[in-house]
Parts: sequence; C-alpha cells; structure tokens
Amino acid sequence: MGINTERDVEANMQIGPTDEGMVRIFIESQGVEVPMDFDPEEAEEIAEEIRAAAQAARGVSG
Repeated sequence: MGINTERDVEANMQIGPTDEGMVRIFIESQGVEVPMDFDPEEAEEIAEEIRAAAQAARGVSG
C-alpha cells in the first residue's frame, strides 16, 4: 500500500499537547489506538510538511 492507494477505512485523529510538554497525534481506527508523541520542534516540522503537502495538492489537477 502506498500513499496514493485509497482505502475504505474510517479513523479518528486528535492532536493536542500532553501534560509532559509533548505534542501528541492520537489515531484510533477499528479498535487500534496509535499515540505518537513529538517534542514541539518535531511537531512544527511535521506541521510544515503538512502545509507543503497541502500546497502541492492544490496544484494537482484531477
């Protein structure tokens, strides 16, 4: 499975700070929970990558 492979899977995602100063991305799908903790600098890098991907996606005609 690659990034362009569509799947019919529903998932919930939450993003927020933890009480230990980390940023948590929490994904839950079909009974599986995936908590991913990042320090603030890593979280900012991820946010920049998401923004760049959104900008690139705007240029894709489909």
